[in-house]
Amino acid sequence: MEIPEDNPFTVEGIDLGRKLFYDVRLSGNNTQSCADCHATAFGYADSARFSLGIDGLKGKRNAMAIVNVGYNTASFWDGRSKTLEDQALMPVVDPLEMHANWPDVLEKLNADEDYRAAFKLVYKVDVIDSLDVARAIAQFERTMVSGNSKFDQFERGELLLSQEELRGFQIFITEKGDCFHCHGTSLFMGFQFENNGLQQVMTDIGYGKVTGSSLDNGKFRPPSLRNISETGPYMHDGRFNTLEEVVEFYNSGVNQSSPNISPLMLKPNRPNGSLNLTPEEKSDLVAFLKTLTDSEFLENKDFQDPNK
Repeated sequence: MEIPEDNPFTVEGIDLGRKLFYDVRLSGNNTQSCADCHATAFGYADSARFSLGIDGLKGKRNAMAIVNVGYNTASFWDGRSKTLEDQALMPVVDPLEMHANWPDVLEKLNADEDYRAAFKLVYKVDVIDSLDVARAIAQFERTMVSGNSKFDQFERGELLLSQEELRGFQIFITEKGDCFHCHGTSLFMGFQFENNGLQQVMTDIGYGKVTGSSLDNGKFRPPSLRNISETGPYMHDGRFNTLEEVVEFYNSGVNQSSPNISPLMLKPNRPNGSLNLTPEEKSDLVAFLKTLTDSEFLENKDFQDPNK
C-alpha cells in the first residue's frame, strides 16, 4: 500500500476519519453519512441496487464495497478518482448522494469544538478545510484491510478447504472458469478496466466517460471479490442479486458482440460464449467464492460506528 507523504497514518487521524465517516453532518440535511451507502451489515457496501441520496433520488451505480481500498490505483467503477483523498470529496457534493456544499459542511464542522481540536492535533490547522476532511477519511479507509478469510487461512496452512471448495478454487484459477485474469493476486481485484460483456447496448459507458475515448466505452474496474458473499447485489448496475446469478452470467450470458469487449471473454474456452460449466462446477465455484469471507474484518469494532 502506498501512503501519501502528506497524509501519513496517525492514530489520531484514523480516529478522526472514522468519526467523519459516520457523521451525518457531511450531508446537506444532516441525515446521511458515508456509512449509509457503505454499511457494516453488508460488508461496507449497500444492499440496494442503487443507493438513495438525501432527496430520495437513486444513484446511477451500485455502491462499491470498501475493502482493501488503500491498494486501489483508482476509485469508483469508472476510475474517475485516482486517490482516496479525491474520492472522499465527491459524494458530499453529488446531488444524487449527500447533496451538500462544502462551505456549509465546513461551517458545521468548524462550529464543533471537538472537531476543531482534533484537526488542530492531526493537521496543525486552526480552521477545518475540505481537503483535510478528505485526508482524514482516507486515513481511516486505508485501515480497512481484509486478509484473514477461510481461504487466507488455507493458504497459510492453518486449515483445509472442503473438496467442493477446492474444486471451485481450481475452476477459479484455471481456464475452466478463467476468473483469475480479472480478479487475480491476493487482493482478488483488478487494476485494468475491462468490458465483461454485460451490456449489449451501452447504457453506461463507464471508463470511456473518464478518458473520452470511445475505445474505453463499457469498461469498468473489476471489484474485489473479498467478502463478496456479503456485498450483493453485483455488477456496476447491481443487476444480479446472488452469486449463483453472477456465475451463470459468466457461464452462459456474456454478450460477446458488446463493443470493446475484453479479449478474455472471447477466448477458445468460451465456444458460443459459454464456459459449459456443469451444475456441480457452478456450485463448486460459488462455494470457493464464499471462502473469501473474512469474519474478523466484518466484525472488527475499529471499523464500526464509534458512537455505538
